Amino acid sequence: MQSISLPSKPPSSPHPILNLSFRIFFSAAALFAVLTMVLWAFVFTGHTDIDAQVLNPLYWHGHEMVYGYALAVIAGFLLTAVKTWTGVMMPHGYKLLGIFGCWLLGRLGWIGFGLGLTVAGSSISLLYAAAVFDLLFIGTMAWVISRAVLQVKQYKQMGILAKLVLLTLGNGLCYWGVINADMNMTKIGIYLGFYLIIGLVLTIGRRVVPFFIERGLSMGTTEVIKLRNSNVQDVASLLFFLAFFISDLFYPNKYLLTITALGVAVVNIVRLVGWYHRRIWQKPLLWSLYIAFLGMCLSFLLYALQPWLGYTHSMAMHGLAISGVGMMTVAMMTRVSLGHTGRSIHQPPKTVNFMYGLMVLVFVSRVLLPLADMSHYLLWIMIAQGAWIACFVLFCISYLPLLARPRPDGLFG
Repeated sequence: MQSISLPSKPPSSPHPILNLSFRIFFSAAALFAVLTMVLWAFVFTGHTDIDAQVLNPLYWHGHEMVYGYALAVIAGFLLTAVKTWTGVMMPHGYKLLGIFGCWLLGRLGWIGFGLGLTVAGSSISLLYAAAVFDLLFIGTMAWVISRAVLQVKQYKQMGILAKLVLLTLGNGLCYWGVINADMNMTKIGIYLGFYLIIGLVLTIGRRVVPFFIERGLSMGTTEVIKLRNSNVQDVASLLFFLAFFISDLFYPNKYLLTITALGVAVVNIVRLVGWYHRRIWQKPLLWSLYIAFLGMCLSFLLYALQPWLGYTHSMAMHGLAISGVGMMTVAMMTRVSLGHTGRSIHQPPKTVNFMYGLMVLVFVSRVLLPLADMSHYLLWIMIAQGAWIACFVLFCISYLPLLARPRPDGLFG
């Protein structure tokens, strides 16, 4: 007797923003980018009651940019992309809300600390609570992704999983440093997380940037666009970056730092040459990715020259953060949010050009102008902060309505 397989129940969620992770995490990341930068402007100028004896305000800012903003974008991207890569359904609905809730409660703890709020007469208790939710958030995300990857035996994704495990370790070191009043340990945890995220950007960017350019330029034309890549470049970039990461964080030697940073820059400049096509400048969703990668290359050059020219390490680090985290995530979110909500990636909102232009201004004002003129350093910082806030306000205005609505084709996603 022949058995009939009934169709499985289609996925559903109580609100479209909980359909897939990119919706809620991209929305929250953009709102948080505005809120945390506004708060940082007050902290930076000494207008909050943050307890600097418990935590250096610079590390407060660094932690929330890395483990708050950047990790939210990574969660939104990975928990969506893994579904595409493996075919395994990722958390949605209330399960997704639970994962997001851990991230949100962690951020509220850090915001409260930044404002100088106290619980039972102490502000550090807010960070203790944040530690629990932060580690639950990263641990749950890593477990969900590993389960899907192992289910379909896609072992090539294990490198991404290893980085998530190390991000959990890095965040744990941050909290360990706070609990034990060891700011050096906190610094190591923040930089470990930052460089791991840059490593993720280099890894994922290697896959998606040429793919997006090929697809974007081939649409509506008979011209076949095939960009150059090579395994040699992949291995060289990975090895140089790993050596750079170790040198800058654990073994500060100016000769090794210069050689390794220069190696990362040169390899990725060669990549960019192979990815270049003159028509990318006609499509903002493509040139933004290209400019982000170019900014990362320039930042590695700044790392290489820093021991010899005498400017601060912070200049190179902020250049890498603005291009590799800021510009790259904005470029990815503006594209992914269109494609995965069933809208045309060839007709983005007109505001995207302004968003990308503002992020370029952040890079110029925070990195290049201080190198040329330190006498107006505070002014350059304020311009960069204002441009960052304006960029994400535009994102919220243009994209939050799309992320909160059902797909126009009626599909789940």
